[in-house]
Amino acid sequence: MSEEIIKIKKPGSLRSNLEVYEETYSEFSWKKAAVELSGLPDNNGLNITYEAVDRHAESSRRNHTALRWIGADNQVKEYTYQELKEATDRFANVLAELGIQKGDVVCTLTGRIPELYITALGTMKYGAVYCPLFSIYGPEPIHQRLSKGKAKILVTTPELYQTKMAGLKNRLDHLQHILFTTDNGDDDPKIRSLSGLMEQADPTFTIPPTDPEDQALLHFTSGTTGMPKGVVHVHGAALTHYITGKYVLDFQPDDIFWCTADPGWVTGTSYGILAPLMHGIKNLVVEPEFDAALWYKTLEREKVNVWYTAPTAIRRLMRINIDVHQKYDLSALRLIHSVGEPLNPEAVRWGQKVLGLPIHDNWWQTETGGIMIANYASMPIKPGSMGKPLPGIEAAVVEVYEDEDQQKLNIINEPGKTGHLALKTGWPSMFRTYLDEESRYKKSFIGDWYLTGDLASKDEDGYFWFVGRADDIIKTAGHMVGPFEVESALMEHSAVAEAAVIGKPHPMMGELVKAFVVLKEGFEPDEELEMDLKGFVRKKLGPAISPKEFEFSDDLPKTRSGKIMRRLLRDQEMEKLKA
Repeated sequence: MSEEIIKIKKPGSLRSNLEVYEETYSEFSWKKAAVELSGLPDNNGLNITYEAVDRHAESSRRNHTALRWIGADNQVKEYTYQELKEATDRFANVLAELGIQKGDVVCTLTGRIPELYITALGTMKYGAVYCPLFSIYGPEPIHQRLSKGKAKILVTTPELYQTKMAGLKNRLDHLQHILFTTDNGDDDPKIRSLSGLMEQADPTFTIPPTDPEDQALLHFTSGTTGMPKGVVHVHGAALTHYITGKYVLDFQPDDIFWCTADPGWVTGTSYGILAPLMHGIKNLVVEPEFDAALWYKTLEREKVNVWYTAPTAIRRLMRINIDVHQKYDLSALRLIHSVGEPLNPEAVRWGQKVLGLPIHDNWWQTETGGIMIANYASMPIKPGSMGKPLPGIEAAVVEVYEDEDQQKLNIINEPGKTGHLALKTGWPSMFRTYLDEESRYKKSFIGDWYLTGDLASKDEDGYFWFVGRADDIIKTAGHMVGPFEVESALMEHSAVAEAAVIGKPHPMMGELVKAFVVLKEGFEPDEELEMDLKGFVRKKLGPAISPKEFEFSDDLPKTRSGKIMRRLLRDQEMEKLKA
């Protein structure tokens, strides 16, 4: 754990929503916080879309821009909160016309286009369950999710349908309607024109009574093996979306917010759609995928204040030699956050040096529904740390043991000691089940603690530090090595752009530490560089846990959400050993 601390400079006279962390944390309660949401009129419950759209459309912010969309061809569309209310009202009425029932699943398979956002919000407004699918998925992952979710409606484009869906239609008994976002003259009675249906739909809709425990969202977790898990969230999750927007992303009334995550992932829904709209601010959506020059131009041109992106994107920006200060005016940018996988300390420092702001890491999962541990706008950053728990969240490092055939746990109070990261149950966006896998769901808990599957430690100041996934830990010569620590040390070397570390089976040591390294432009792999890297990490971490083997690569295998697939690297090593 690093002793380095980066103190945050507050811009001008702007006050953070969380000025004194300890005071806010000690006084916070979810019950008190709930009064900041409106609730449905006439005490008819709580509906996510009402909180995100309708309540602003019924207020002085009705003409404030809710969604600003920039297309791949530089086309721009804007929706005020009033216009977004009407569009989502129309979609809710489309669902009624098509005979959709409360709790039915509606999926999208599109890129970042306005129809996705209208579908998501209109679905939850109606009382159906919204499920995003990532447009890069191949036919089989799409079939798995549509089938397991028993989806009744799929909103997609003709192009994606032809390339991903054409052979699946007859294998999906539950799928009743496919709505094309653009017309293509298909004569299949299952396929309808979304735009045509929207034009005919009534522009007003009354949200039915919605219980906070009614299902609202279905997210499928990605994995390298096995069937995806369907994670179910309820309308009550709106409170977590709102509070994390307030305290972590520090939204101010006139902010312009940009989340680069695809809505096919939970980040792209919770923070690419819901959290900013809960606060009535302008949410920027950029259709094209990563392009460094485009991203910097977008930050400058759109005067983005709060930017939420991923470590993969940050590392790609770090590899490109651009004098950002000379070429771009990023003076509007106030806060940068990152999520998806742990952020190496070097990336935090790079943000401070190149962008003029440190990058704030935060931690959460599909299962948690929202940010649980974070570095806050007014709190000093310890590079490499996850930060501190969100007000309302009790996090702990625990040891798990068996007692009379039952799993039990003890909270570890010793600073710096590694254990399982656990969260006390009861936060609003906690997942309610794994779809059709209740026994698997129950195994995620011991008493009233949720076991995240991650290993972490906690320092004397209350900051949490990610060690690794429980199944990623390397056991070498009696030492337990977290790959993230070794990868972070490698990232500090001037030649290293990306690194992944695994345990490779070894007859004497159990496992040896092996590093896979992607070099920055201008560096070539050779024996001299490998020796330099070995010495560099050994000096930082000591000989016991520094890598014994190196392999240079042009790229590292990643999930579709950008996380490095250490498991695949381990599998490849096992295959080499068998050969």
